[in-house]
Amino acid sequence: MKFFIDTANLEQIKEAQALGVLDGVTTNPSLMAKEGISGKNNVLKHYVDICKIVDGDVSAEVIATDYDGMIKEGEELSELHEQIVVKLPMTKEGIKACKYFSDRGIRTNVTLVFSAGQALLAAKAGATYVSPFIGRLDDVSTDGLALIEEIREIYDNYGYDTQILAASVRHTMHIVNCAKIGADVMTGPLSAILGLLKHPLTDIGLAQFLADHAKANQ
Repeated sequence: MKFFIDTANLEQIKEAQALGVLDGVTTNPSLMAKEGISGKNNVLKHYVDICKIVDGDVSAEVIATDYDGMIKEGEELSELHEQIVVKLPMTKEGIKACKYFSDRGIRTNVTLVFSAGQALLAAKAGATYVSPFIGRLDDVSTDGLALIEEIREIYDNYGYDTQILAASVRHTMHIVNCAKIGADVMTGPLSAILGLLKHPLTDIGLAQFLADHAKANQ
């Protein structure tokens, strides 16, 4: 499973990259605003800065909600850097734009997916990635992981190449469970990725090894 980090914070991206397990980055307007990035030129420059840090795909989201606007923005984003993936909303206009880009070899990430039917449409339109938001489904008492399972079954039935990108990952067990049920990619905060390192028995064992080493070398 690929590991993406969901942030626009350059220091967090650098830390994840240095860990040696990072495969890409997802961003959105909210994450850009959180980092105080505003103004079109500054946002575009920030996307390029992210691409310079990581080796893999970087999802950059369009702001427009109409088809023509999405095409204009998406083409501009795709020309920024070869690692850019155009991020489109799961709407009628977004699916039409997805088909436009896929027909022209421009990679896409269809986001804000909350049903298997939406994921099916995205795959039919040629999306590179589809992003079901599992954490937000959990927030409204719906099983986000069950949606991943449904999409996996449908894609496997028909051999769709679209990758399932589990988004809105909140914690470490989301990552583990997504890996168990066959998500191709997960995107989440650095804290969730680092959480995979932690286990009390590892800490206890290391402390014991160091204590024994110290005794043996007194």
